[in-house]
Amino acid sequence: MKISVGIVGCAGRMGKILAKAVLEDKDCLLSGGTENIDKFIGQDLGKLLGQEEIGCKVLNEPEELFTISDVVIDFTTPKSTRSNIKIAQRTETPLIIGTTGLSNKDDELINESVDNTVIVQSSNFSIGINIIQSEIEKISGIIGSDFDAEVLEMHHRNKVDAPSGTAIDLGKAIANGRKKTFSEVARFSREGEVGVRKYGEIGFSTLRGGEVIGDHSVIFASANETIKFTHNAHSRSIFSDGAMLAAKWSINVKPGLYTMRDVLGIS
Repeated sequence: MKISVGIVGCAGRMGKILAKAVLEDKDCLLSGGTENIDKFIGQDLGKLLGQEEIGCKVLNEPEELFTISDVVIDFTTPKSTRSNIKIAQRTETPLIIGTTGLSNKDDELINESVDNTVIVQSSNFSIGINIIQSEIEKISGIIGSDFDAEVLEMHHRNKVDAPSGTAIDLGKAIANGRKKTFSEVARFSREGEVGVRKYGEIGFSTLRGGEVIGDHSVIFASANETIKFTHNAHSRSIFSDGAMLAAKWSINVKPGLYTMRDVLGIS
């Protein structure tokens, strides 16, 4: 039996990519999508995606989408995601969250909502990024703070949050490997006469420009050598591929909060 997958924000750039990924997956069925822009509501999803009609309409009520879906994927905005988390809790529908820019309060809401449903949350659903993140945590535990750690990221000009959620997660992986509290060692900006680099801090640098999908680098530098991990996203399909993997995985696990690393078995 095919898995019914719903997409919130189905008319957005990432929403369309996700919807097409569902249509192309032999194990899944596109149950519907939602939008809050009037011109899209009621349209056939197939037509919206530039294909033939599929008899599946764009809805304006997320709760209806959750009710008719086995799992819902959300790569939207923090405001929308906050509402969808509450709906997932009420309907007990697994929710895959790829939204970035979520606050600490949003994280608390997620943790409070997983007693009776599955939530898979990751700032980046790329398989490659999650493998690198896992390896960085291990290496950080080996080399410790004697190697200065810096995280560099670049995204397209329209990205509104900085640093990226992926960059923050990479920084948290470094801190976890070192057994340090991330908030105490993260350094998000340097400007003017900032003094010498503090031992053990994790620095972040952010670049914005063009149509860059997502480039991330982690640099470990000592007095004698430099270790560098780099990941470049060439297509947004890497995010939809990971999200689809997570969606299919989510219907077979107990209620709780998971990450893409859990899905891949490398947590």
